[in-house]
Amino acid sequence: MLTQTKYPSLILFKIEALSRERERESKLRFGHIYDDIISIKNLLIAWREFLRNKRDRKDVERFSLHLMDNVLALHRELINKTYHHGHYKAFKINDPKPRDIHKASVRDRLLHHAIYRILYPYFDPKFIFDSYSCRNVKGTHRAVNRFRKYARKVSKNHTRTVWILKCDIRKFFANIDHKILLDILKRRMSNKDTVWLLNEVIKSFNTKNKSDVGLPLGNLTSQLLVNIYMNEFDHFIKRNLKIAYYARYADDFIVLHENKEYLKGILPTISEFLETHLKLSLHPNKVSIKTISSGVDFLGWVSFPHHRVLRNSTKKRMFRNLNRDPKKESLASYQGLLSRGDTHKLKQMISEKYFEKNQRNQEPKVQKN
Repeated sequence: MLTQTKYPSLILFKIEALSRERERESKLRFGHIYDDIISIKNLLIAWREFLRNKRDRKDVERFSLHLMDNVLALHRELINKTYHHGHYKAFKINDPKPRDIHKASVRDRLLHHAIYRILYPYFDPKFIFDSYSCRNVKGTHRAVNRFRKYARKVSKNHTRTVWILKCDIRKFFANIDHKILLDILKRRMSNKDTVWLLNEVIKSFNTKNKSDVGLPLGNLTSQLLVNIYMNEFDHFIKRNLKIAYYARYADDFIVLHENKEYLKGILPTISEFLETHLKLSLHPNKVSIKTISSGVDFLGWVSFPHHRVLRNSTKKRMFRNLNRDPKKESLASYQGLLSRGDTHKLKQMISEKYFEKNQRNQEPKVQKN
């Protein structure tokens, strides 16, 4: 229900926003959503978004040489339901720990963008506020700030002890169960064509030595699908356990409370729900209950009552990357990261070691006569 306000334009804005949301939900219920995903217009807009920072890659160049032919061929396959997702190319990265990335073909990645463009606006409002991974206007910085705000609130501005339960889910992407995910999607969407398409994407990948399990880290659609999957857990936390102070970023989540025994008591319930309903398990070495005064490591920062510092492993990785590639853009990026915490000495060290070195390298050399 819309409340009265002395600003009529605000009411109009709210009415328009509600009508747009209802229109989107109506489309999903009555079958137009699949047509929106596979439309040539959506595929071409998705291509433009996909192209960002990828123009020079050979597979992208090859696809773009016959762009309209490729888009029309994909469109026909989607209309006729003859589309099948292709294979993946596997490679490893260190970010910061070793990860297996699986890269789909350009054609399939274009479709991922087309799916994401239409489905994200529908699902995002259904997620809880304190879910921060892969969402617009969210991210790690806002998650850490929310944690700081909650810590102040529970501790009555740090005049009382606050306890933090911090958990990590073991091999998160690798253990997403396809059947459970598809059942969730069927409950949320009545459009059979869209479910068929998502089934094609989901079933295109399996974790090694497991069938019907796992999502690839390289897919844009995986970011949305894991949030849909974990939304079941988020709502269990908020509605069933009625936990007020909770925040999640992908497979990391925290719960804050003034009573340590309360957190110990809910931990088995949380673990049981994850295992029974989502076939996920907590990482036994990454579950802790600590006070904020002892320092809580969450999303790359170690938070204390009145300050936060960069995690040691993040600091080491930063210097390793800067030693390898001390470009101006990299320096600016890390300076932006460091501005989010209490890192004056660290910023000064980087400035002295890298910025001044860059300036000396860029100074024109004076030729001697």
